[in-house]
Amino acid sequence: MNISATLILAFGMSMDAFAASIGKGASLHQPRFREALRTGLIFGVVEAITPIIGWAIGLFASQYIMEWDHWVAFSLLFILGMRMIVEGIRNRPDEVEKVKRHGFWLLVATAIATSLDAMAIGVGLAFLQVNIVHTAMAIGMATMIMATLGMMIGRFIGPLLGKRAEIIGGVVLIGIGINILLEHLGYLA
Repeated sequence: MNISATLILAFGMSMDAFAASIGKGASLHQPRFREALRTGLIFGVVEAITPIIGWAIGLFASQYIMEWDHWVAFSLLFILGMRMIVEGIRNRPDEVEKVKRHGFWLLVATAIATSLDAMAIGVGLAFLQVNIVHTAMAIGMATMIMATLGMMIGRFIGPLLGKRAEIIGGVVLIGIGINILLEHLGYLA
């Protein structure tokens, strides 16, 4: 794979994390760049690791993993999205102050859910002549950049949306999960 194909793949893989991080940024109370960078790093590291895991699995048992990865991604994103929707409906901005930071494990769970497609790509890369470490690093860096930007965009969208920001973020996560599921089931080209 040449460098332009690697960059296209890397930024393509980062789009789910970008969309999810916009929702995460919108649900926080004025997240600072430091929090956006922290989120970007978490998403980037997870997104860099998953294609390597997929590549290793692809060398051994690709048919078994590819059968279930879309269901796992859909389930995680659906659960996280529903949690955000319920919190958005339950909490009123005048009653409860927005949090300033998301918990580490919540970010890791979201990052894993949005990176399962990168694991599937890693399985496919096992059958090509690619340097998996360079490709994974490119995917991780692209995801870090896009997730950080997404958080900062979410910072500006959040105040405009008010309490609906968390609900919309949850709907976005569920939408990403449905999209992954429909793609793998062959309903989307």
